[in-house]
Amino acid sequence: MKKFKIFPLMLIICLIMAMAAPSAFALEDPEINAKAAVLVDLDSGKVLYGHNQDQQRAPASLTKIMTVLLTLEAVDSGRIGLADIVTAQDDCRVGMADDSSTSFIMPGDQVSVRELLYCCLLQSANEGCNILGRYIGGSIAGFVEMMNQKAAELGCVNTHFMNTNGLTAEGHYSSAYDMYLMFSECMKHPLFMEICNTTIYYPEAPSVNGGQPMNNSNALINITSIYSNGGKYLYDGATGGKTGYTNAAGYCLVTTAERNDVHVLAVVMGCDGALNAGIEDYYNFIDSGVLYDWAFDNFSYRSVLSQTEVMSRLEVALADNDAMAMLRPASDLSILVPNETSDDAISREVIVYDQQLKAPLAAGSVLGEVRVSVDGEYVKTVKLVNSSNIELSRSAYLKERLADLFSKGWVIALLSLVLVFAVIYIALVTRYRKLRRRHLQERKRAEQRRRAEREQLYRNNRVYETLDPSERYMSQDFEDFFDNED
Repeated sequence: MKKFKIFPLMLIICLIMAMAAPSAFALEDPEINAKAAVLVDLDSGKVLYGHNQDQQRAPASLTKIMTVLLTLEAVDSGRIGLADIVTAQDDCRVGMADDSSTSFIMPGDQVSVRELLYCCLLQSANEGCNILGRYIGGSIAGFVEMMNQKAAELGCVNTHFMNTNGLTAEGHYSSAYDMYLMFSECMKHPLFMEICNTTIYYPEAPSVNGGQPMNNSNALINITSIYSNGGKYLYDGATGGKTGYTNAAGYCLVTTAERNDVHVLAVVMGCDGALNAGIEDYYNFIDSGVLYDWAFDNFSYRSVLSQTEVMSRLEVALADNDAMAMLRPASDLSILVPNETSDDAISREVIVYDQQLKAPLAAGSVLGEVRVSVDGEYVKTVKLVNSSNIELSRSAYLKERLADLFSKGWVIALLSLVLVFAVIYIALVTRYRKLRRRHLQERKRAEQRRRAEREQLYRNNRVYETLDPSERYMSQDFEDFFDNED
């Protein structure tokens, strides 16, 4: 008996432990060397992986992303032009050490804005950033203030700049997530990615890099990068980005990659490499590849909404043939989710803006929205529109207008007044007819009496005529009566 009691107890304990244990299908984090990192789905802005993503760290030359962003915005606004020739001022190389990244532009050299952008992004030229900063901001300090203002506008709460290029300075810092915000904003400008994806650039100005070609330092896309190590870090699907290094910052990198419609951005900061760890490998490139492999191996797009799907049916007042509004998503929606995500984990909440709809209703009218969540975490909202025109029923419209008219206070008062007058009129008419009928009856009776009297007089007159003339005077009053009657 004891054995039978122990077995159910052990079974219950095993079930409890199984429920408390982590899921066997839980997605494991990637192993990286970076002190801080973030991996973001560019289509939704969802963070797929983060490690110290909000930690304030020295950003090194990733700072140049903001400098380039402000330059591109100045171009788009018409304040400056890409073909503008800018003269390098005496302060263009301020703060630069002998081993600083440079395109060897000296005070007095003249370079176009377009070429300066290539210098900043491909060769990480510190003086190029100072030249652009002074040209756009009036002074380097003024431009740095513009950089901080723009960072605040983008929501970069862990960023503060002290210079245009990322040279080590106290109070100069950013975070992996803030760098994602800046880089993704730059991607809205086509020229930015065009430059970032350029592997080799041949300068037009002879003063730039001594007239020699400039190699893109991003070893994920460029086999001729100074970090390439024979193409060891080339990554299939990687696109342009920005490298950075100082002793304080370590090796940093912002890049993007795309495979099978999965488009992600990776930021790694504080990685080990040759100069700060005395090793041959550069972990900013290795870690970026690890993050991309992790994303492409474990995430895929799942279709959650289709434009053909009816999400809700709504009655429409005054609709011809009692037509109903069929609410469908304004666009298809696919979301990036871990491969093991079950369909049950994806929820769709339909929100209808107005339940009281009236015809006519044009096709495509926005009538609601559907909010998509995964495991209770909000992902995206898609508008709901009605799929076809709903015509107005004229008879129903007329009935409604009449009902609306007769529900108004002044109309009710007027109708009441008319009704009162009608009642009075009917009463007067009824009374008139009653009096007239009585009058006619009395007149008829009077007429009958007169007729009877006439007949009697007539008979008397016949008798009178038969009398002797000497006797007629006695009936003179009868003659007078007939004369009056005539």
